[in-house]
Amino acid sequence: MRRAAAIAAYLAVLLAVDTQTGARAQAALGALTWAALALACRRLDTARRAQVAGVILFATVGEVTGSLIWGVYSYRLHNLPLFIPPAHGLVYVAGLSLAAAVPARALVAAAAAGSLAWGLAGLTVLPRLDVAGAAGVPLFCAFLWRSRARVAYAGVFVVVAALELYGTAIGTWRWAAELPGLGVPNGNPPSGAASGYVWFDVMALLVAPSLLALARAARRRAPARSGLPARTRPSSGDGSRAASPAPARS
Repeated sequence: MRRAAAIAAYLAVLLAVDTQTGARAQAALGALTWAALALACRRLDTARRAQVAGVILFATVGEVTGSLIWGVYSYRLHNLPLFIPPAHGLVYVAGLSLAAAVPARALVAAAAAGSLAWGLAGLTVLPRLDVAGAAGVPLFCAFLWRSRARVAYAGVFVVVAALELYGTAIGTWRWAAELPGLGVPNGNPPSGAASGYVWFDVMALLVAPSLLALARAARRRAPARSGLPARTRPSSGDGSRAASPAPARS
């Protein structure tokens, strides 16, 4: 829980500072956020680190597509701030930490209730009609019901929901009133922003084993590229030291 709180505090300060800076300062914030991500991942196992890498990969593709190409939302300077990719990794780590600290049933129930309430509010009482956001809520609830990773999804949902409400409130980014080219009403933020984020997690979990396999293959190829012999198991008669015999039982 302390890790999740520390990450949330860092991201809150990061977004607030960004509202007062230009593009050059965003580059410095990007470097600082990569360092913060490295620190946050220090105690994660290899599989979790691969998942973080997968989240960053797919989230960045989603950012380029959704913001720079499609224009569903835009950042304050109409660019993709360099701190955004590592920030996605921090969000995932915070969600995992929250999932490990809060009872699973309570967290999943809270995420389901929150997403349903947000989606319903976007169709009824919120200032902007949010049809696009509400469309993503049933899919998110289906993942919470059926997926084995439901607790992680619920934890990430809580973190993303808080950051979406905060980031749009202070003007770090803003969502379009309608989906460009489709005319579907969209909230600011839409309820589906936090619900849809689960897709990054789903894809990260799918590709993490492949990323690990690629990393292992790269490590095996490294000795050959450097001209060093690969490690081989010692065998009798090849000049290597033989294993010591096991002591006899008394």
